[in-house]
Amino acid sequence: MNNYIINGGKKLRGTAVINPSKNSAVAILIASLINTKKTTILNLPKIEEVYRIIEVMESIGVKTKWKGKAFDIIPPSARALQARPKKFNLNKINVKAAIKTRSIVLLIGVLAHKFHSFSLPMSGGCKLGKRTIMPHIYALENFGIKINIFCNKLNISCKKLHSADEIVMYESGDTATINTILTASLVPGRTVIKFASSNYQVQDLCYFLKKLGVRIDGIGTTTLIILGKRKLSKEIKYYLTEDPIESMLFIAVAAVTNSSIIIKRCPIEFLEIELLKLKKMCFRFKILRRYKARNGHSRLVDIGTFSSNLTAPIEKLYGRPFPGLNIDNLPFFVPIATQAKGQTLIHDWVYENRAIYYTELNRLGANIKLADSHRVFIDGPTKLKGAEIMCPPALRPSAIILVAMLAAKGKSILKNTYAIERGYEDLCGRLRELGADIVKK
Repeated sequence: MNNYIINGGKKLRGTAVINPSKNSAVAILIASLINTKKTTILNLPKIEEVYRIIEVMESIGVKTKWKGKAFDIIPPSARALQARPKKFNLNKINVKAAIKTRSIVLLIGVLAHKFHSFSLPMSGGCKLGKRTIMPHIYALENFGIKINIFCNKLNISCKKLHSADEIVMYESGDTATINTILTASLVPGRTVIKFASSNYQVQDLCYFLKKLGVRIDGIGTTTLIILGKRKLSKEIKYYLTEDPIESMLFIAVAAVTNSSIIIKRCPIEFLEIELLKLKKMCFRFKILRRYKARNGHSRLVDIGTFSSNLTAPIEKLYGRPFPGLNIDNLPFFVPIATQAKGQTLIHDWVYENRAIYYTELNRLGANIKLADSHRVFIDGPTKLKGAEIMCPPALRPSAIILVAMLAAKGKSILKNTYAIERGYEDLCGRLRELGADIVKK
């Protein structure tokens, strides 16, 4: 249980380089299990979420190997993880690791092709209110998969899988869409998925599967057509895309500390609406360079930020499935709004409890009023001051407290930062490179 000690209120300068995506990493790690030959995942982030997935994979019989030691700090572009499935043995699954990540539910889409019946621990992840897996259940039953929940276990049965002429997703959720795609990839025949998520991790997974030999039409849209194969066996290497949510964290850091920094390797397609909202809030920035990611698909940019006098947006801010404002990026507008003149209404309609965590910033001197479990009113600008706060059991709410602490004058202590380290690699070190006074103890 690490703590961060921050002496905030300092302007930052320098360059931050965006790491590969956490959500793409876990999706493609699990997707590698449908390949009977070696998969090499390049530029894999070394974060706690990835470590938990690898622990689960190894416990059920998957051989993995890092390029370099697992905890070496080396540039993401120089690292790789090789995964080769052996015979799966679910009797030895690492339950302790499995219950720490919600992504464990994605194993259903893989293991349904290996076993007629099996059980998995109930998934964990961020505590954000009621988060059922009903969208997964409703989608996967179209293939002949039955899922029952009993005694904190997922009990799965599937006699013979078949393709689905048309699956209408109950929600356009990222994880549910990924599970559906994984299942369809190993079912011979044509499966159509409607109201699918088209978010960055879904697109990344589709490009990975296409390289593996699965035909997928409609990538980047909400209708996917998948022609599955009975077997996928190809030795491949794949570069992960960069993380738009990490990009937003550094953009928020620049905005709340009123700093001029350069943020490199930002996936612009998944940040355009966020940057437009910020532009209307008088945040000053410039696109310095445009280029393609190493995977050949994602469009990246380098962003320069400048000192700004922020104003509150006229309209409320709310998240939406892509191409709307990313649901995971919405929380970063909370610390930004504390430094904007006027009142900002943020409507976090997706999760029952996440908005409640936003009021933790009041302990730093923010003026945030909770209207209900989904909406907050933020009056600004306010002068933030140091405080001691325990991280909430959720990644993005914890991250925005850290962002606000960097702007808060005086000493702050952010306690039990595992939630942050689930999704961000060496964040303290990278912030120190920008001039932040932050240490991990």
